[in-house]
Amino acid sequence: MTLFHFGNCFALAYFPYFITYKCSGLSEYNAFWRCVQAGATYLFVQLCKMLFLATFFPTWEGGAGVYDFVGEFMKATVDLADLLGLHLVMSRNAGKGEYKIMVAAMGWATAELVMSRCLPLWVGARGIEFDWKYIQMSFDSNISLVHYIAMAAVVWMFTRYDLPKSFRLPVTVLLALCVYKAFLMELFVHVFQLGSWTVLLVKAVLTGAISLCSLFLFVTLVHSN
Repeated sequence: MTLFHFGNCFALAYFPYFITYKCSGLSEYNAFWRCVQAGATYLFVQLCKMLFLATFFPTWEGGAGVYDFVGEFMKATVDLADLLGLHLVMSRNAGKGEYKIMVAAMGWATAELVMSRCLPLWVGARGIEFDWKYIQMSFDSNISLVHYIAMAAVVWMFTRYDLPKSFRLPVTVLLALCVYKAFLMELFVHVFQLGSWTVLLVKAVLTGAISLCSLFLFVTLVHSN
């Protein structure tokens, strides 16, 4: 039964990535190693972020239940490095915008999935007691995939030299939302004391809204050219 539960969680977490890779056309371009390189860039960026946070942002020593708003906001700002990393990956790949976006997003999201969720699923989902948190973790990995595709698309649009002035503001707002989404979610949970399923639902809705706005801007920009 525990192995069956692990199989369900594993399939729910990893199969959407495989399906996205196959159905997006990346497999036809033999983009596997490009995605691996994007994943390696993700690891390098996360290492730099960890070193920066450990050096300049010591552990919060405030009272219990007190939320360090400024400190958490500054820590979230470090996620700007993800934007630079995605831009670096896309600038090193030649091809259409859709290809660059999907390579960067797939490599980035898959690396995060392997590094942050593979071991917890292997150890926890095979435990004796059933726990919903591993199903939630699998759903969250799918949300992260959508999030990184939207983020890569916004970064690609923002770095275009021919981006219309009317697009600058909405694209910048979407960039800010992508960077500070985790901070906003943490603040929202702290204020309203939400349950785990409610948090997952709110995160899915917020990610979906950002993704739909990004898709609308991307399609409009591509067709206008």
